[in-house]
Amino acid sequence: MSISSYFKLKEHQTTVKTELLAGLTTFSTMAYILVVNPMILSKTGMDFNALITATALAAAIGTFVMAIAAKLPIAVAPGMGLNAFFAYTVVLSMGYTWQFALTAVFLEGVIFILLSLFNIREAIINSIPANLKHAISVGIGLLIALIGLANAGIIETGMKYVGDGKLDGVILKMGDVTEAGPMIALIGVIVSAVLMYRKVNAALLIGIIVATVVGIPLGLTHLPVGGKFLSLPPSLSPIAFKLQFDQIFSMKMVLILFTLLLINLFDTVGTLIGLCHKAGLLDARGRIPRAKQALLADAVGTTAGALLGTSVVTAYVESASGIAAGGRTGLTSLTVAGMFLISLFFAPLFAMIPGAATAPALIIVGMLMMSAVTEIRFDDITEALPAFLTIVMMPYSYSIAEGIVFGMLSYVLLKVLTGKGKDISPVMYVLFVLFILSFLVK
Repeated sequence: MSISSYFKLKEHQTTVKTELLAGLTTFSTMAYILVVNPMILSKTGMDFNALITATALAAAIGTFVMAIAAKLPIAVAPGMGLNAFFAYTVVLSMGYTWQFALTAVFLEGVIFILLSLFNIREAIINSIPANLKHAISVGIGLLIALIGLANAGIIETGMKYVGDGKLDGVILKMGDVTEAGPMIALIGVIVSAVLMYRKVNAALLIGIIVATVVGIPLGLTHLPVGGKFLSLPPSLSPIAFKLQFDQIFSMKMVLILFTLLLINLFDTVGTLIGLCHKAGLLDARGRIPRAKQALLADAVGTTAGALLGTSVVTAYVESASGIAAGGRTGLTSLTVAGMFLISLFFAPLFAMIPGAATAPALIIVGMLMMSAVTEIRFDDITEALPAFLTIVMMPYSYSIAEGIVFGMLSYVLLKVLTGKGKDISPVMYVLFVLFILSFLVK
């Protein structure tokens, strides 16, 4: 069987060239994880160099399963936010060893495999109302754009201390657009937009490359020391298979697992819905094709990642950049998996791409995902308000999961209080209770 027939390229109106370019685009927007994930997890005492290898392999394994089994153009890798929870909460705050934290990740992965095999996670996806699915796509678009703008320094986010320990009270403000980061990002946006107008499939990837090159004379793109772009992968031995089972039945482990399960579940669910919606892959009932296999991909990636020595693996919103470049099948994600394996030997090359250079792709993708807002029903307050909360809470809380929580809680409450409880599926009621419990145990 040929690649074209296996991935049904003609059926999805795409080509091998388009899929490969889409994969390269997705990888370029998420390659930062090869450096950022080790930086965060190494705070726990884990070996930084070994973490680079673990990150690349976990991403490659999970994305490979997504490509071959689910055949979706979505990449997975150790998730931002989840790695911070691993390092700063479980280890540095709660005082557990990183080996114990890896054990929690491993158990979460095993539980997710079971939930996926028994279609429980798929049932959760199918229970989400169509209006909220459209809102999730829009909310993810705003979040992606916010991430891109913040990575470039076009805007600044978060409270911070300035001079004499005083807090800068501006939560969101304009950055200095005359600095190198914002300048190369804006150049990349214009280049990508012009190429998209001219129907160039590689528009977003070319925008990233142009921004990276322009960043060299501006001092933002740093070439590898000594000009060495090739290196051997660091050994996994300091962190691989270092699980610790002596406290797995403690109440704190239960709380850690509960938190990991909820965050990862709805991060992945929200991302899959938003990306498949943008790619036009949802069926007439708003369901994700081969949802079980897609959910197994992040579960397998998480389990393998824990054994290799890294934190929870999840679907990446940056996959939207590849979808915007024309990616529609698993060949896109297969390309990403291959790039993560190649990155083991060319880590210095990929590490030189600055965050500001990938920002143009994220900003434009955010704009493209906004199109789903036209499909949201605003004529019914019980539909409009939950959708609105879903949309705004994603960028405001910097979390896909939190946006879904606010949207679904308000949806159930409004439907019940207005006598429309029959519109709610039993699964939604169960999720409502779980969300309330998640607030109580924080």
